[in-house]
Amino acid sequence: MDPAADLPLALAILIGAALYSSVGHAGASAYIAIMALWGVAPEAMRPTALTLNILVASLASFRFARAGMFRWRVLWPFLVTAVPMAFLGGGIVLPGNVYRPIVGVVLWLSAVRLLLPQRLRAETDPHDPPILAALATGAAIGLLSGLTGTGGGIFLSPVLLFFAWTSPKTASGVAAVFILCNSIAGLAGNWQAVGKLPPSLPLLAAAALIGGLIGTTAGIRLSTRFVTRSLGVVLVVAGAKMMGVY
Repeated sequence: MDPAADLPLALAILIGAALYSSVGHAGASAYIAIMALWGVAPEAMRPTALTLNILVASLASFRFARAGMFRWRVLWPFLVTAVPMAFLGGGIVLPGNVYRPIVGVVLWLSAVRLLLPQRLRAETDPHDPPILAALATGAAIGLLSGLTGTGGGIFLSPVLLFFAWTSPKTASGVAAVFILCNSIAGLAGNWQAVGKLPPSLPLLAAAALIGGLIGTTAGIRLSTRFVTRSLGVVLVVAGAKMMGVY
């Protein structure tokens, strides 16, 4: 990596971390896209993105939980089945043109609903997810997470909100812990890639944490409508990445 490109790259990472962490996400898909634009070696992108994901998700998990924006009862049924299915999905190789456009369209449709002015039922009448439904949904999300190389939050958050399985702000905290666990599992499953981390990692990590502080502060302090609209924007960006727009 060209040292002269480190600071602009770090600034882009900061912005991505701020946007994603405002809704409890850690930004892996954004980091990969940013690093690709800056010409980072392909073998370094995935472990670097996962490392930054773990840092930002750890910060978001701590801050949202401390602010009362987390419920273990909502998370655990999804997590139990998602983690093993993420391992399984990570070992399946499918042509990107088979599933990525489908996932991108689904994310865009979800974004449209979140960006509409009508209020979601999750804003007024949230309830805990049924255990069996959450277990099945967690398995599906885990598989998608493994296939797409993401932490899974872009799939979990819309599901929680559309089925009113928690409030928008609590969904941010639940997604953060979910992403943290999946990212640790993903990096542990490919631990040899840690040796390919770039020399600029400390700078990128600092930028991601600063962005995470900015984003989580916004997510905690600003309105519920801000959180749902921000999630809509995140899904548009993530959908574009899946569709190969950038």
